[in-house]
Formats: sequence, C-alpha cells, structure tokens
Amino acid sequence: MDPVLNPYTPNAGAEPEAMVGRDDQLASFEVLLRRLARRRTEQSMIITGLRGVGKTVLLNQFERKAKSEGWVVIELEATKSDEASFRVELGPLFHSALLELSPRKRWSERMSHAASVIKSFTMTAQPDGGLAFGLDVEAAEGLADHGVLSRDLTDMFVAVGEATRDKEIGLVLLIDEVQFLGRQQLEAVISALHKTVQRKLPITMVGAGLPQIAELAGDAKSYAERLFKFPEIANFNEADAKEALARPAADEGVEFEDAALDEAVRITEGYPYFIQELGYAVWSIAENGRITKQDITDAIPAYTSKLDTSFFRVRLDRCTELQRSYLRAMADLGPGPQKAIDVAERMNRTSQNQGPTRAELISMGLLYTPTHGFASFTVPQFDAYMLRAVPKLEVPEWKRRA
Repeated sequence: MDPVLNPYTPNAGAEPEAMVGRDDQLASFEVLLRRLARRRTEQSMIITGLRGVGKTVLLNQFERKAKSEGWVVIELEATKSDEASFRVELGPLFHSALLELSPRKRWSERMSHAASVIKSFTMTAQPDGGLAFGLDVEAAEGLADHGVLSRDLTDMFVAVGEATRDKEIGLVLLIDEVQFLGRQQLEAVISALHKTVQRKLPITMVGAGLPQIAELAGDAKSYAERLFKFPEIANFNEADAKEALARPAADEGVEFEDAALDEAVRITEGYPYFIQELGYAVWSIAENGRITKQDITDAIPAYTSKLDTSFFRVRLDRCTELQRSYLRAMADLGPGPQKAIDVAERMNRTSQNQGPTRAELISMGLLYTPTHGFASFTVPQFDAYMLRAVPKLEVPEWKRRA
C-alpha cells in the first residue's frame, strides 16, 4: 500500500494516530490543573513505565492540555549533569516563562522580583554575572544565592509561583527522563515543589521516568510519596491494543482481519511502540486495502530487524563487554525479574563481585529493581533480543576469576 499514507509512527515520542488507554492519566492531570487554579492543593504526578510505553507521548498530551487551559509550560528532558549545568539549563527556561506570562514592559513588581530571583539563581553558577539571559534587572540579594541548590530552587519556584498567581495563570514544569536527575537535583525539585504546595501557588511539576523513580524520589525526600502520585503505564490491554492498530488503518480505508489483530497483539504483547513498528511494517506488505494474518506473519522479519537495529541495539552498543555478559546472563534466566545471586552464578561469579556491574546498568537506565535483590530489563522483550544478538554467554577468563 502507499507508503505516504502509512498511518503508523514508530518514532521516539511521536504521537500515534490513535491515542488509547491513557484516559485515567489525562483526567488526573486535568483535575490537577483545575484544582490549583482554584487555589486548592493536589498531588503532582510522575508517570512511570518501561521504555516504549508512551510516557513522552503522554507528557506531550499534558503540554497541549495545559496550554489550552491558559497555563505556561516549561519542558525539560533531564540528563546526567552537575549542579552548575542544571542551574544554567533551568535559568533560561524560567526566564522564557516570565516573558510568556507578560512582555517585559508590562511586568508588575512581582514579575520584576521573580526576574531578579532567577538572575540570582543563575549567577550562583557564574559569580561574575555573565549569565543574565537578557534580564535587565539587579540580582536579588538573599534569595536564590545561598549556594545550596534546594534552597535556591525553592526561592525561584516561590518567586515565579507568586508572579503567576498575580497574573491568574499557572505554570507547569514537565520533566522527561526524571531518573537521570542527580539525587541533589531531585531532592531540590521535590523541596521546591513542597514549598509551593504549602503556599498554594499555581505551579506544579509533572514528570515521566523509568519504574525506579518512585523509589529514588522516596529516598530523596521521605514525603515524596505524599507529594506525588506515581501512576504506572504499561502495555495496552487486548481491546486497546487492537484499537491502536485498527483505527489508524480504518481512517485510511484499510481493514484488519480479526485473526490479524489477534496475531499482532500476541507478537507485540500490547506494547505501544511495538504496535507502531509492526503496523508500519505490515502496511508495506499488505495489498488491496485488507491486512490478513499472513500479512502479519510476512512482516515479522522486517519488524524484528528494525527493532534489533534501532530500538534494541542502541542500548546494547553503550555497554562494556562485562555489562553485555551480565545482560546476556539475565536473558538466559528468562524475561522476568532476576535475583542478583542467580545472575552471578550464571556468570560463574559471586554476587558481591558483580554488584558494580549491576549498579552501572541501573544507572544507564537498562535495568531497574522492582523489588529488593531483583533486577529487570527496562526494555520489553530485551531478553529475546539478547539471545539473538549474543548467541553465547561469554565472560572473560580474568573476570570469571575476579
């Protein structure tokens, strides 16, 4: 069929033609915005889930919803960075938010005050004042200049929150890949948000991250579990998976046979990104406006090859030899969570010696710990990929003796 009309979107963060299965999260976000607008507190959210389940797509939906309600939106994709870089990245974003709230020439006293606090926050990173981001204001004294990230970020959140309240507008900070925030950065964000809740300011944060973020947030601040909801999104149920496949095709006048949908759901296990990849692949094979079970079967080689050379391989290529061996040993044990001691035995090593490797893979975002002592892949079906990509488990001799 015509490739130009292919309705499937297997790209990182690309919104699918059919948004299904996420109504609960969208409804919760709407309640959050509307309660804050009425000066009532509400728990913020950090969406958790594996790679490829649509967390970034959901954040994009939140952005559109917030803007349609008149809120100002700040978007940030977290990366591993030091405190100075974190300050430098946040400063321009909050500066832009002020300008979106009101043109510079119409700034109220609170708006100018917020600008001064932002300048203090960024000048802590650059004491010579070189990073002012075009703010023609004096830096605030005694605010956001303590040199302690949690205190400085709190000052900035409060100042900007008070400015937005005066304008009868709210601000939402959307952070993707939250798990890559350093402990001090995450602690600072949680502390700052906590203060805005206490003052009933219309500023909130909604994030998205891998499953371990709930534990990381709790470790950073004990009250995080009361400050946030941690809704988990996963694979679609059978009905939603079928709709995600069938509806985009139907909009182009193409029909799926029931058996084809059944087979597609079996292969993809309902994972949203895999559905897009399989839909894209089968579109290139099917003919005459109808997709059959045989078409799904014929599309599997192209579908698998695409996943292997992009979605899966980009993660494996970042690994050292020993890290690859650890992942391969986990794959040998199966797709579910695996005990650290079992993986070590599979590698002929002790659990103490393999601990650093496991910790590195967690830090890289390839593994997470669903329960104490267990680790699981953050990418669905990664175990099957490892068996294909690394046919034999090999551990260097010197590592086996370590």
